[in-house]
Amino acid sequence: MSELPAIPPPSDPESALAAVVALRRLAGQLERAAVEHALRDGWTWAQIGQALGISAQAAHKKLAPGRND
Repeated sequence: MSELPAIPPPSDPESALAAVVALRRLAGQLERAAVEHALRDGWTWAQIGQALGISAQAAHKKLAPGRND
């Protein structure tokens, strides 16, 4: 995975924090979509956890279909 270029934060704190929230939401959506795809392709929770750098149990608890945390 390549590193992202350094991006200066917006000049005012409100915009900077709004950008952080938007990025977290986008990252969460991307993570859930990737996990759903992996499950459809037959991946195990152990494989998913390893790919995400967390345990299988943590991956399942956080990302199992039907969870809205």
